[in-house]
Amino acid sequence: MLKLLCKNILIFLLFSFTAQYLSAQRKLDRATATVNNDLFNNDDSTSVKRSRGFKNIATIDMYLQYNTEVDTSMVDTTLTIQKDYKFNYLQKDNFGLMPFANIGQTYNSLSFNSINNETNPLFGARARHFNYLESNYTKYYQVPTPWTRLTYKTAFEQGQMLDAFFSVNLSKQFNFSIAYKGLRSLGNYQNALTSTGNFRVTTNYHTKNKRYKAKGHIVMQDLLNQENGGIRDEDIENFISGDEEFLDRSVFDMNFENAENVLEGKRFFLNHSYDIVNKNDSIRNNRLTIVNEVSFQDKYFQFYQNSPSSNYFGESFTSSINDKVTLEDFKTKAYVEYTNNILGEISFGINYTNINYGYDSVVLFPNELIPNRIKANYLGVDASYKKTIKSVSLKSIASLNLSDEFLGSYIDAELGLKLNKDIRVLGGINISSKLPNYNFLLYQSDYTNYNWYNFNEFKNVNAQQLRFNIESQKFFNASLDISNIENYTYFNLDEINDEGVKVIRPQQYNSSLQYLRLKIQREFKVGNFALDNTVMYQNVLSDEEVLNVPALITRNTLYYSNYIFKKAMQLQTGVTFNYFTEYNMNGYDPVLAEFYTQNSTKIGGFPRLDFFINAKVRQTRIFFKAEHFNSSFTGYDYFSAPNHPYRDFTIRFGLVWDFFL
Repeated sequence: MLKLLCKNILIFLLFSFTAQYLSAQRKLDRATATVNNDLFNNDDSTSVKRSRGFKNIATIDMYLQYNTEVDTSMVDTTLTIQKDYKFNYLQKDNFGLMPFANIGQTYNSLSFNSINNETNPLFGARARHFNYLESNYTKYYQVPTPWTRLTYKTAFEQGQMLDAFFSVNLSKQFNFSIAYKGLRSLGNYQNALTSTGNFRVTTNYHTKNKRYKAKGHIVMQDLLNQENGGIRDEDIENFISGDEEFLDRSVFDMNFENAENVLEGKRFFLNHSYDIVNKNDSIRNNRLTIVNEVSFQDKYFQFYQNSPSSNYFGESFTSSINDKVTLEDFKTKAYVEYTNNILGEISFGINYTNINYGYDSVVLFPNELIPNRIKANYLGVDASYKKTIKSVSLKSIASLNLSDEFLGSYIDAELGLKLNKDIRVLGGINISSKLPNYNFLLYQSDYTNYNWYNFNEFKNVNAQQLRFNIESQKFFNASLDISNIENYTYFNLDEINDEGVKVIRPQQYNSSLQYLRLKIQREFKVGNFALDNTVMYQNVLSDEEVLNVPALITRNTLYYSNYIFKKAMQLQTGVTFNYFTEYNMNGYDPVLAEFYTQNSTKIGGFPRLDFFINAKVRQTRIFFKAEHFNSSFTGYDYFSAPNHPYRDFTIRFGLVWDFFL
């Protein structure tokens, strides 16, 4: 129902606004001249022009997007190798992520980032959150003319992905945008269907004197995945052998074929501010602003199965499985911002949080009672500071919970120095402390092995990270971070019992562990040819193998780029090589929708080669890719997690189409 409603609303509003503005545009054209629909010049995507003989009406730098931190960027319609990296289900560079066989399934993380700018635990089912759009993902827009973007990509068997977006300024002060991203993909293995939807509406407004500003959004999401537990242990050899009988992946018997889980969420957000003092001139800039922010999120995760798989998950209480956990999270904060040319930008405020996480009933064991709820409400304080002096910039942000039960805090500070036009150096520190995620603290299931309550036992996860970055297009981009983590919390393959059932339990590592990560990116260009390289080295120091990552991850792309057909088309073609060294890759648990640590199965050491042809014609970018074309001649020993094979050779097609009315 949610998907159908969102689709109908989207179609209605798109047609309504398009018709309204086409009508208004026709009136404008009669008073001036007819506007050419092909507004953009072929050679320069930075300008929006009328056809020959008419004046410019808009430029691409007038189409702006920004987030809640007011970090503004222009709409980018160019074709670069980074656009190829981002043309995927997540619509962002997925370096360091290993996708599962079907689009819309989860990703196995090949790297770890200890930076945490949260004071509260996160909702569980983190394996389902790769495509769950958080508040920091949301963009707000300012456009001179209506802007529509359609993103399409083929899926695996009987499906496709489409992201339709529309933004319009109803006046100079008021912008509105609406979008829906939908996916349906059957997949090549049994019971691997994915069906997801992300509906979002944003709006922003400011008065003519810009003293009052407001921005808000509504996001509704539902992410459904059928689960099969991967191929059976006895079939792994059949997969690796490459026997023609098993090249049709639908013939494999999965561990079970009657389960699915779903993550649904609704979020309502509003941030508005008023300038009490706003004095701007060439000598001084003094601004005093009061800000109020309100956020409410309601989400749930549900796993259900027609009949229990006792040989895989263990014993159950019932003859069918229906686990459902909910979270209601309300947060509001009020703070004051002061901006001065000499002092910089300073803010300080107070926040209030109310959470309600849990289940509808308690679970009673002979010697243990598993409660059903974690409830809390408490105050907190926030502060931030920004200052730029010529080539030096400093920014920091901090937050603290004023609660005895939900202790949590973080501070993040970063110093930047621009050495010249091409080289920028950054250094930062992040110190955080918060409780583990909710599903570590409390979990209930119809499966007896998946019930625990650790709220009074688990300690805060404490992390400290030092980071350094070098940004230079001429030389290279590099990032180095060193982390120390105390009370690292993880799901662990605790044991495999006599019946062969894997027992997954949350655990805390009582000692500290150290983690180093170094990433270097460099592109070499010779004429129309280019070689783009990204390499990451990682090392974990701990007494036990609780955090497993590959020592080396690399992505190398050799490609050719040029304009053809009298510069009417930009062409880009090449090969991308992906590789990571063998290591004890995390396993996947579908009941929790979480990855767990295991130290018995090594995965990795296999190459992945993708051949691509990308093109840009006017404002349309076309992507054609032969994914993993080397699968048949470099061996079939490729997996995304234990028992979960990576995808075979397949050909995918897609496009991104921008309309500027």
